[in-house]
Amino acid sequence: MLIGSFSKKALYILFAYLILVLPAQAAEDFIIEDIRVEGLQRLTPGTVFNYLPMKVGDEFNDQRSGEVARVLFKTGLFDDVRLKRDGNVLVVIVKERPSIASITLNGNEDIKSDDLIDSLRQIGFAEGRVFDKSQLDGLERELRRQYFSLGKYAVRIKSTVTELENNRVDVVIDISEGLPAKIRQINIVGNESFDEDDLLKQFKLSTPTLFSFFTKVDQYSKQKLSADLESLRSFYLDNGYVNFNIDSTQVSITPDKKDIYITVNVTEGEPFTVSRVELAGDLIIPEEDLFKQVRITRGDLFSRKAVTETTTNLTDIIGNEGYAFANVNAIPDIDRENKTVAVTFFIDPGKRVYVRRINFSGNVKTRDEVLRREMRQLEGAWISTTKVQRGRIRLQRLGYFQEVNVETPAVPGESDQVDVNYSVVENPSGQFLAGLGFSQSQGFIFQTSVTQDNFLGSGKSIAFAFNNSEVNRQFTLGYRNPYYTIDGISRGFNATFQQRDASNANVTRFDSTVWGGGVDFGIPVSEFNSFFLSLNYENTEIDTDSIIAREVIDFINLNGDRFDILRLNSSFTYDTRNSAFFSDDGMLHRFSAQVAVPGPGDSLEFYKLSYRTQIFYELIEDYVFSFKGDIGYGDSYGDTEEFPFFENFYAGGPKSVRGYEENTLGPKDSTGRPLGGNLRLIAGAEVILPVPFLRDLKSFRISGFFDAGNVYGVDEDFDVGELRYSAGIAGIWVSPFGLLSASVAAPIGDKDGDETQPFQFTFGTNF
Repeated sequence: MLIGSFSKKALYILFAYLILVLPAQAAEDFIIEDIRVEGLQRLTPGTVFNYLPMKVGDEFNDQRSGEVARVLFKTGLFDDVRLKRDGNVLVVIVKERPSIASITLNGNEDIKSDDLIDSLRQIGFAEGRVFDKSQLDGLERELRRQYFSLGKYAVRIKSTVTELENNRVDVVIDISEGLPAKIRQINIVGNESFDEDDLLKQFKLSTPTLFSFFTKVDQYSKQKLSADLESLRSFYLDNGYVNFNIDSTQVSITPDKKDIYITVNVTEGEPFTVSRVELAGDLIIPEEDLFKQVRITRGDLFSRKAVTETTTNLTDIIGNEGYAFANVNAIPDIDRENKTVAVTFFIDPGKRVYVRRINFSGNVKTRDEVLRREMRQLEGAWISTTKVQRGRIRLQRLGYFQEVNVETPAVPGESDQVDVNYSVVENPSGQFLAGLGFSQSQGFIFQTSVTQDNFLGSGKSIAFAFNNSEVNRQFTLGYRNPYYTIDGISRGFNATFQQRDASNANVTRFDSTVWGGGVDFGIPVSEFNSFFLSLNYENTEIDTDSIIAREVIDFINLNGDRFDILRLNSSFTYDTRNSAFFSDDGMLHRFSAQVAVPGPGDSLEFYKLSYRTQIFYELIEDYVFSFKGDIGYGDSYGDTEEFPFFENFYAGGPKSVRGYEENTLGPKDSTGRPLGGNLRLIAGAEVILPVPFLRDLKSFRISGFFDAGNVYGVDEDFDVGELRYSAGIAGIWVSPFGLLSASVAAPIGDKDGDETQPFQFTFGTNF
């Protein structure tokens, strides 16, 4: 009965005492003349001597014997340690623990073997190390924990340890992962003011859905539930329920470990309103300007979200005045009797902070001056958080960098100075782009261009484009200096030569030869507004030898087949997008006008007007809504009686209405081929979707889209009934091989004669 009451640990201590201490107590004390170690297989005697707390010449007694045993066991190298006396020689008899010869994992799919082996190596459980059964037990517990976090509660783990020669062991861990448990029901108990369906919309976890096999939202994890409960709490606090409380949460799993049921018990309390809003502390900015940043007013339902937004806004506006380390604390005064909350925002601006230096890193090719001229924050001036972030956005908009980050560390030893450090990851500045398409009328079309957007790291761009398809033979040279003047006025030149055989294109048949060139200037008006002006000369000759449509013949008979066109282009742009590529915030508005003015020789007189817009804003976390619109109109004037057919607008294809073959929408000529028109209307809406497991991959984007549009001829009125629509999914990937875009679209409202093309893609290669 007495022995039965001992714990395993107590029995182990008693056993060690019996085999180690008692024999030592029975022995007489002696002076150690030599020490001998027996039982070693892999270890050397020197290893044992290094750990022994005694040496030759020391006196051996009862106390020292217990010390020897404790020290050697503590090394973790031995399963057994015994001491005996041979004359005046101390004999240490040990049994080594085996070493691990190999570790094998079987059946694991969700957790990679390499990752697991690396983590084991960090805790000392690796090939060649001493085998410790307790470490193996801990490994099994950790594996179960990781699989439980993945919702796989039916996981089975079995470890097999096989003894080998030379005191080694093989460790084999067999894993049967099983299927993840699914959430079958989520219940919220105690809610009275809101329907359960509305509350469950705050959860990311849910019961199985159509796409849950991909999103995994029906797989339970403790971390995800904690996040959802916090979202539920925020929902109530944002609607005035100051006393809201989550009383308990029950998570139950069925015996077969396949289904999970979640019950959340809540107490709502009553809604509180705001009785007053005050500002306190050191108001370094006029109070009326600060109150413009307040997002909560008297009489509103109390909202933690509005309080947080106000705190952020106040911190930002104070930060723009150089107080980078300002603290703004919201202090609520809750009156539970009257169900009101008085909110005071206490402002402590601290010291005004100045920028010592602006530093750049990661720009291996791009010169510092190219980055520095995009800065809005000045060295030596007080810091403005808005200007610092604006510098980051301007660097992103250059298109030279994959990623731009900024930090503002304090200068060591200084309380009022910071450095502004921008780090960039450069894109390949040279690019070879290829466009590939297929249609029944054209077959494969191949278009290429070579560009160097950041020539020798100077920020200047050069381009050489050529198209040697069945439709076009085109050569274009271009050059642009974005900072022709120190104020940011850009200047560019271009020259082009084109031979066009439209008989193989999705447009009316005609052959033409065009050569010319021009110069352009870009003028920044303000931070977000810019003006563009260009003058181009083109010599155009139409070949009438091929079979052409009546519309082309009529135009040539009226105006001739050779023209000198002098184009004057201008545009005004408002652009707040946060990136040149893959924007997810901001907007673009561009108004353009193009006029062909009388020039030398036989000239044409016409004009083209266009408006383009693109808007991005966040719907909910990780979901971005994008809208685009494009309106174009052209007509002739002066002595030219008809709008030139080769200036027509076209629609259809990857850049307008996806799902329809490129350029095929709108009026047809007398031979039934697309003629284009002088009025184009294009609109589209997209929802940019988060991609599971690829959220950190900034070079990939997927979206669901809806496109609409068409073109109308000179003699046609705008008719909503003639618009064409499509819906589908599109993806863009800036791959190591270049830009690849693809879309799968279902045409909507297509009519007889429309040429549809559900799958469309382009690709390119960077160098």
